[in-house]
Amino acid sequence: MLYQFHEFQKSLLHPISSMAEVGASLYTNPFSPLAYAPFARRIAAGYELLHRLGKPYEKPEFGITEVEVDGQPVSVLQRSVLNKPFCSLLHFKKVNANGKEHPPQPKLLVVAPLSGHFATLLRDTVKALIPHHEVYITDWQDAKMVPLSEGVFHLHDYVHYIIQFVHFLGENVNVMSVCQPTVPVMAAVSLMSSRGDPLVPKTMTMMGGPIDTRRSPTTVNALAVTKPYSWFENNVIFTVPHNYPGFLRRVYPGFLQHAGFVAMNPDRHVNSHYDFYEHLIKGDGESAEAHRRFYDEYNAVLDMPAEYYLDTIRIVFQEHALPLGNWYVKDERVAPEDIRKTALFTIEGELDDISGSGQTQAAHDLCSNIPTQMKKHLIAEGAGHYGIFSGRRWREMIRPQITEFIRKHG
Repeated sequence: MLYQFHEFQKSLLHPISSMAEVGASLYTNPFSPLAYAPFARRIAAGYELLHRLGKPYEKPEFGITEVEVDGQPVSVLQRSVLNKPFCSLLHFKKVNANGKEHPPQPKLLVVAPLSGHFATLLRDTVKALIPHHEVYITDWQDAKMVPLSEGVFHLHDYVHYIIQFVHFLGENVNVMSVCQPTVPVMAAVSLMSSRGDPLVPKTMTMMGGPIDTRRSPTTVNALAVTKPYSWFENNVIFTVPHNYPGFLRRVYPGFLQHAGFVAMNPDRHVNSHYDFYEHLIKGDGESAEAHRRFYDEYNAVLDMPAEYYLDTIRIVFQEHALPLGNWYVKDERVAPEDIRKTALFTIEGELDDISGSGQTQAAHDLCSNIPTQMKKHLIAEGAGHYGIFSGRRWREMIRPQITEFIRKHG
């Protein structure tokens, strides 16, 4: 009933949010006499804050149409090149001013996390990579939009999707995983290596992921181990209501994941909204717009297939199947020690409160047969979880090292 109650709440808030949007416009539009009333800015700021607290947040767009390559503007065309029920593979194609395709660059498959937010959370990541790579990214579908007739989606299906995407892209592919997908990416590369697959990726870059959550456990890890598997199955899994294509599909709702994210730092979000209100009153449009951009992304969430979510809780966080060598994808054991030809680059944020220190670095111990000269580890000083793939440190310090690593080993 929780999902249905959430939908009911949304239906109640929608007209209030719409009225607040109109009110904000009346007190800011220069053609409205109310815009010149006393305290107009303060009233408009209150209306806009109310509007944003109650409005629905749809899936954002990447919106990357142009980048600069070697000092020259280059157009970017986003297109879907492979569609599967639970994920599409997007390609950011570069086109020069004369209409010709940009010369080939190292192929990079960015595996976005399926952990509550859309792939557009990596917009800054992708935008910084495009000038230096031929970038592809996994665009995971909102499970409530996937009809039940498409079947279920387990963690092992995630692994097979990655293998299929690598095969689709062909030779000389490099893979980069951010947060949650470090685990299925390692499984995919391990299985390909064990099979002697000639298309095994040249490099894999792993950023802030839960390879071994026994190391420096965080509050996120603690929740997964303090509750039994049955608690998650009985308390956070719900069926999709009738007003969505995925009616009756069992999911872990995005609004629950979003509530968990907010609960980790509630004071920060309260202060951020208050600052937004103050920026509007003062007429600081630049700061207010930055707030809008961030929360348009942060508040847009997707539902995850229940089978995949529960598999992740059990296999990654409770059983530690990957680092213990006990993980089987169907009937194949995931054996990272079989990886020999794929170079490994792990990246951690010094202040990461989601994937603790050493959790990603554990990949080096598991991939024991990768030559030392093909391994690299980076600790991004002063960076939190999001800081390793977005923001100034990402653009100026981390991205250049990834590009250098790929060009050296790819």
